[in-house]
Amino acid sequence: MSLKTEAVDRILVSVIGNRLDAISKEIGQTMLRTSRSPIFSEARDFVTAIFDNQQHLVAQTAYIPVIMGALPYAMRSVAGQFGDEVEEGDVFILNDPYRGNNHPPDITVLKPVFADGELLFWSVSKGHHADVGGGGVAGYNPAARSVWEECVRIPPAKLYARGEPNRALWDTILINVHLPFLVEGDLHCQVGACNIGERSLHKLIDKYGRETLQAAIEQIFEASEAQMRAAIRQVPNGTYTAERMIDHDGINKDRMIAVRVSLRVEDDSITFDYSDSDPQADGYVNSTIANTTSSSFLALFTSIGAEVRFNEGALRALEVIAPEGTITNSLEPGPVTGNTISASQTIIEAVWLALAQAVPERVDAAWARWCAPATMGLNPRTGRPFGDIHFMCKGGAGAAHGLDGWDHLGVVVCAGGLRAPDPELHELVDPYTVLQYEYWPDSAGAGEWRGGMGTIYRWRVDAPGIAAANFGGGIHEVTAPFGLAGGHAAPPHHLHLRRASGEVIDVDTESFYNLDQGDVYEIYESGGGGYGDPKRRRAQKVADDVRDGLVSVDQARELYGVVIDPDTLEVDSAATGKLRG
Repeated sequence: MSLKTEAVDRILVSVIGNRLDAISKEIGQTMLRTSRSPIFSEARDFVTAIFDNQQHLVAQTAYIPVIMGALPYAMRSVAGQFGDEVEEGDVFILNDPYRGNNHPPDITVLKPVFADGELLFWSVSKGHHADVGGGGVAGYNPAARSVWEECVRIPPAKLYARGEPNRALWDTILINVHLPFLVEGDLHCQVGACNIGERSLHKLIDKYGRETLQAAIEQIFEASEAQMRAAIRQVPNGTYTAERMIDHDGINKDRMIAVRVSLRVEDDSITFDYSDSDPQADGYVNSTIANTTSSSFLALFTSIGAEVRFNEGALRALEVIAPEGTITNSLEPGPVTGNTISASQTIIEAVWLALAQAVPERVDAAWARWCAPATMGLNPRTGRPFGDIHFMCKGGAGAAHGLDGWDHLGVVVCAGGLRAPDPELHELVDPYTVLQYEYWPDSAGAGEWRGGMGTIYRWRVDAPGIAAANFGGGIHEVTAPFGLAGGHAAPPHHLHLRRASGEVIDVDTESFYNLDQGDVYEIYESGGGGYGDPKRRRAQKVADDVRDGLVSVDQARELYGVVIDPDTLEVDSAATGKLRG
């Protein structure tokens, strides 16, 4: 779709744009209803998209936004590898982080869409699989020192050729994973979802024709580009720098890793420059260029670009510089699986800190980082192996100017798109019993606008021999969620493993643990950072938080300057006025 055509009526452009968005949602809804893994069906850890025949991102549904911005790299990799060898009925697959993917567990499946023998679109799904082989748990191997220890690497390849399955490739993938029935089911789920996208795109082509669609899509791109550039023009020109730290890489646990960004705003364009970041790490927190680009875009689209439609047009105003061999652009064969959490959340925080120097009222305080395990083993209740990630312990979102943070919303890389599983379904699939699942009092950063609440999530292991890989970050004061404009930071996470024998272990991030029957895993997941001076928060709102069990009487006095009667839970106005000065 590259020929110029006459302009299309604006209303029709809107109709076509909305229909393309709806088709991408149909792909996602199909995945939700047909997957085997709870990572798809419960948590929605996937994205869907439509590309045109020039590998331009036309429409997407960002269930998990951080893997969305990496899709163009995968699309270009497949198209560049196969060129004119793309045929009707083909389905392509890719997970190699050094061949266009972001990290190995997020497997990309792409299906070309033809009309009258001409390639017009691509229907795409990408999601986190419960297993990709290697020495990890649900794809996470904190001990990996190379990508070969993390996964079975799948370069751009045909999973189906002219409608026929590539059985040799299927067998190669499934023989190299621990949970082949889950992987096979979820790959079929992705292929079927892309088929649904193809069917709907055919209907769209039949209704409007190639030329009209081509013209409408180009107008959508132009409108998004104009929106993005208008949003950037609201940011003062200049260079804004910031630094945030990754807790460690799983190998050198006494060493933090710095992500440094220089954000250059020049009229209506922005450059993200990570040249001063630390060298790539020995462990698996290294970011690929696809992941760094996606994280940078997510930071922008959740702040100044919130109203802009994410597509090829919007990206024309943005540039990412990340030198090879740094933590933000790892060289092969560096391990990378932890990048969509550990590296991404650090990149986003650094960009937000830089932006806050220019437009503080447009930026959130930091969200709670992720820190929780993936687990794998045999469920004696079902007699089947399982693999899952504990998505219930989502932390709080950061506060913003005028708004408290959302409670229990999850890590910023998901931007609220990650769903917490139903505890009862979780207990059916996995051999665990949930003992406690509630807000963690005093977990939010204090501010005129309070951060969102974090969670307490305690669960008992009901089977022997369970492997756990704890991953993420936020266990140190320096990596806890920062506040803005005088708002306070939230506390770091606290994680403990209480053995059935009585031994208590402090759980570290990027680390393996073996779990046995009767062990109890405790996760105190932080809330979000606060925004603005806490002593400017209305005393009655503080009292409401105390009454709801979110803020303690002591913290109300110490951080907010509000004196609450511990018996009546009413504000002592005289004492509060004196304390607040």
